[in-house]
Amino acid sequence: MTNIPYPKFEEKAHALSADISKTFYPEYGRVLEDLEQGLVFCHPRGITITEAFAIEFATNFMEANPLYLNREYAKAHGFRDLVVSPLMVMNIALSLGVQNDSEKAIANLGYYNVCFVKPVYPGDTLRALTKVLDKKVKEGKPGIATIRTIALNQKNELVLQYDRKIMVAAVGGKTPPSTISGEPFPDQQNPTVELPEAKSSYPKNLTGIRSYFENFNVGDIIVHANGRTITDEHFAWTYRVMNTHPLHYDRLYSTARTGAMSGEPIVYGGLVFAWLAGLASRDVSENSLADLGYTEGYHTQPAVSGDTVYAISRVLAKEDGPKNFHADLITFQLIGLKNIRPKTALEKYGADLFIKENNKKDLGKEKIPEKIFEIERRLLIKKMPI
Repeated sequence: MTNIPYPKFEEKAHALSADISKTFYPEYGRVLEDLEQGLVFCHPRGITITEAFAIEFATNFMEANPLYLNREYAKAHGFRDLVVSPLMVMNIALSLGVQNDSEKAIANLGYYNVCFVKPVYPGDTLRALTKVLDKKVKEGKPGIATIRTIALNQKNELVLQYDRKIMVAAVGGKTPPSTISGEPFPDQQNPTVELPEAKSSYPKNLTGIRSYFENFNVGDIIVHANGRTITDEHFAWTYRVMNTHPLHYDRLYSTARTGAMSGEPIVYGGLVFAWLAGLASRDVSENSLADLGYTEGYHTQPAVSGDTVYAISRVLAKEDGPKNFHADLITFQLIGLKNIRPKTALEKYGADLFIKENNKKDLGKEKIPEKIFEIERRLLIKKMPI
């Protein structure tokens, strides 16, 4: 420990005239020319997740699974502590990478092959890296980059990996990098998920009786009861999870844009995803032991402050789970809507709600303006108590 004398401060500005020629404009994010296949970016900062932060996220985003809320319940199921919500982990990993990989992006086009490899607990410190997998250049138009982001805990253990596609402008030059990498990129080509086994018979009546594996049948459509009006809270939550894209909290930036993404700041999509999953939680995931991951998810329309979002789930498949677990696998399709009640949307659009928006043009169908999100998710869900 070194003690430094408190310095005596004197005003300096009046004695130094401003030289405008020495003005600098730091830039963040990358343009298409920066995203060369194979490059690895080590993202700045990282974050230690406290218990208070983990519970704040789980409650604000309406999680009903006691694993994220009740330490004793989590420990009874073999976890060493309260479990951090997987969507909190994903939001943080994605947001840590924005300064490096997508702060200049025009749009986030989708999530792919999301895998939650290892549980995250309060006290864990997460950092993230991104690797450029591919980019497609379009003459005179923005290009598409495919990137893979991984999150590592303080032991350098992989806890999450996922791919996403971003639309990025080509500007004919490069952006000076804000961070330097050179680190190894310990992703997994065929990731596995680490799960503990139950250890005790802590009270089992803390979850609903209609969300066990046996309660679901392939083809079931579940209309989740409540909606959630998003307020200006999203400004604070965007940087709370460390997302630095100005589109989400800088009104001068967002109103200066052109096209569909211009106007009021857009709610960061990861937050929309988390609210939709939370709205569905009581009905589909409160008895899950693991949110294993997601496949091909899209934000099909933006949301802004004042929008009310709703969720619908559809059961796509049921499979046997791992041996020695009293739980099996269910694949759900999660659909997000805004400013229309799900029952009304079903009456208005019927089965078209469940068709991918990207496929509508080829099928001669119109896109649904109130539909804001679609993704497939895989849950390991407990069977009914014996």
